[in-house]
Amino acid sequence: MRDPLSKVIRDIPPSGIRKFFDIVSEMEDAISLGVGEPDFDTPWHIREEGIYSLEQGRTFYTSNAGLKELKQEVCRYLKRSQNVKYDAEEVVITVGGSEAIDIALRAMLDPGDEVLIPQPSYVSYEPCTILAGGTPVIIELKEENEFRLTKEELLSKITDKTKILILPFPNNPTGAIMEEKDLKEIAEVIIEKDLFVLSDEIYAELTYSGKHVSIVSIPGMKERTVLINGFSKAYAMTGWRLGYAVAPRAILDQMLKIHQFAIMCAPTTSQYAAVEALKYGDPDVKKMREAYDKRRRFLLNELRSMGIDCFTPYGAFYVFPNIKKFGMSSDEFAERLLREKKVAVVPGTAFGACGEGFLRISYAYSIDDLRVALGRIREFIESL
Repeated sequence: MRDPLSKVIRDIPPSGIRKFFDIVSEMEDAISLGVGEPDFDTPWHIREEGIYSLEQGRTFYTSNAGLKELKQEVCRYLKRSQNVKYDAEEVVITVGGSEAIDIALRAMLDPGDEVLIPQPSYVSYEPCTILAGGTPVIIELKEENEFRLTKEELLSKITDKTKILILPFPNNPTGAIMEEKDLKEIAEVIIEKDLFVLSDEIYAELTYSGKHVSIVSIPGMKERTVLINGFSKAYAMTGWRLGYAVAPRAILDQMLKIHQFAIMCAPTTSQYAAVEALKYGDPDVKKMREAYDKRRRFLLNELRSMGIDCFTPYGAFYVFPNIKKFGMSSDEFAERLLREKKVAVVPGTAFGACGEGFLRISYAYSIDDLRVALGRIREFIESL
């Protein structure tokens, strides 16, 4: 019997995050600090709108690109948050931000095109690049630079085959952000080298030091950028599976073609709920952001009191502590912590080889859960 599998997909390793949570699911009294999912319920008025849409029989397909009303609300959101004007025809509503990443890369890449991927970063960028026929080129971000992408690091990796830079900020797993001055330096290089940007801004509303700045707000960058965002993190809507991409029409039309054939349209109920989220959800986002910020500061103080080094994250809901001083690999540390103290964290290597020596710890959990887990981590550190 011939091999039924694609060599391309067979050679891509599975996510480095999953194995720990498979163990946790079968371990009594285990605490997980690894999942990047808000512990808040979706705000009631958003859920209510989803329920109402079902009661009204709105169980039909929407247009391929999504509800016009939702696309218009996305444009209004980007105008008020970034002062950048988009038309509804420049928006496609997707099944989470993950689909948007996939179809953007498939729409833009020819075989051999290089994609610059700063790491540590979200696990999907590299495999999606490979599946689209592109060649991933890793830029290793450094703790001494607060895991920001520098102009020098970018220039050192550009070749005549480079086409796209993925800009993953606010960053999962590090919590790093890029400020306006950082983005201006990156934009100069992008324009000079005639490149494009895929800017994943799913954590845009979870920024704790000033206001998030998108690279599309930098002059000359809107026409070179696919901006990706969604509803999972800011509005606690992970299971609703809804995201969006905004892009120049030349790119978006091709993304929409892939979306048409592969997906048809994003879930209708979720789209109606998302209209409500964008119109009236700002107070909910503020409340959740304040809670995350409290947890962030608590977690940092506790880790540092244990002698664990950790730079201060200013975005998302993760800390990325440095555990090199303990003489263990990230995998070994995480596995021992899980087996011995029943606390699950994610090895930094799940987000790229340069994550070795680090752990990702999520603070999308209550203070009470964090307090119990940190007590167990302290016991583990003291036993070493």
